[in-house]
Amino acid sequence: MQASPEPLRYDPATRRLNLDPHAPAFVQDPYAAYRFLNAEGGLFFWEDYGFWCVSSFEAVGRLLRDRRLGRQALPGTRRPGGREHLAGFDAVEAHSLLELEPPAHTRLRSLVNRAFVSRQVERLRPRVESLANALIDGFEKDGAADLLSGFASPLPITVIAELLGVPPEMGAKMLDWSHAMVVMYMHGATREAEHAADRASRAFDAFIREQAAQRRRAPGDDLLSTLIAAQEGSQTLSEDELVSSVILLLNAGHEATVHQTGNAVRTILQQGGDPRRFFASPEATDATVEECLRFDAPLHMFKRIAYQPVEIGPQVTLRRGDVVGLMLAAANRDSRAFEAADRFDVARPDQKNLSFGAGIHFCIGAPLARLELQVALSTLFRRLPQIRLTEPPAYRDSYHFHGLERLAVAF
Repeated sequence: MQASPEPLRYDPATRRLNLDPHAPAFVQDPYAAYRFLNAEGGLFFWEDYGFWCVSSFEAVGRLLRDRRLGRQALPGTRRPGGREHLAGFDAVEAHSLLELEPPAHTRLRSLVNRAFVSRQVERLRPRVESLANALIDGFEKDGAADLLSGFASPLPITVIAELLGVPPEMGAKMLDWSHAMVVMYMHGATREAEHAADRASRAFDAFIREQAAQRRRAPGDDLLSTLIAAQEGSQTLSEDELVSSVILLLNAGHEATVHQTGNAVRTILQQGGDPRRFFASPEATDATVEECLRFDAPLHMFKRIAYQPVEIGPQVTLRRGDVVGLMLAAANRDSRAFEAADRFDVARPDQKNLSFGAGIHFCIGAPLARLELQVALSTLFRRLPQIRLTEPPAYRDSYHFHGLERLAVAF
């Protein structure tokens, strides 16, 4: 039997896992724990969360597609008591595309998807490249930068703001609101963080409603105007659904991409040699981005609710209303699905990953995220091939988001 890595404690007889997601060793290297858990079968009850989790590539992919599991709270159930201070946050969440199931999910997704199909997204490539070059122009003369704040963060928030038609100059404020809100998806949010998330939700809500009012008076060629037109046409879209959908797109449209960009730069620089070799052609660029998505993903867990009894593994059946954790990043490193799973290898013959999820909740922004990563990474390393790390990058304590504190580089 293999020894479990610190600070993990695991009982194979009961499949109970004790592992503080805030433990420094786990924050900096969760993959040692994932290796162990996958070797133990990839099915465990995570005591710190209070629910069963699966981590094998096969099981995570299968359960993401299982319609007996979903995101939406069961009818007649209520959120835990004592959430009055989160009324603003909960109001936004209640109408979020991410939290809904068919038929409401199908209706909303069909409206939003028009802007995110690949042929529509591809038209953004020149604009993304122009933004990437402008950002590099801004810090290249200094000879050093924090690539997270100077490059990885402003690029996707500008792109999604322009796509939606909200003022890009509001990017910093929207980032503040988004950062405050996404803390609610992490383990062990404090009361102070909950109050901050609620304030941010209310401010974001008011901002989008004002933007919607302006678009009704003067429609534009943007996604917000498209959603408003649908609201007023034959497809029903409530004001609350409109606001929640736009907030979700703004939050999801940059948060994960920021972390994936930082993780990818770190990974590529750690390979040594000339980084331009990974971007020698469009095909090489595509392969590099896919391997970056597999190797060090920004989202490590999706939760699902059982709508009926579901057997998720040997002798483990979820009851109606039970939660299961689907471990995306652990699945991406499953040695049963990938040869030499812990090796960064852009020449893998069968490139695959679960970083965008699967099934009806597959990330609607995946085509945009892929394009942004392709353009941002290839442009960065083409412009600055001598780029190097000036301090060891450290990951933030923000499980189940997985991203760096900062990415200090010189060139």
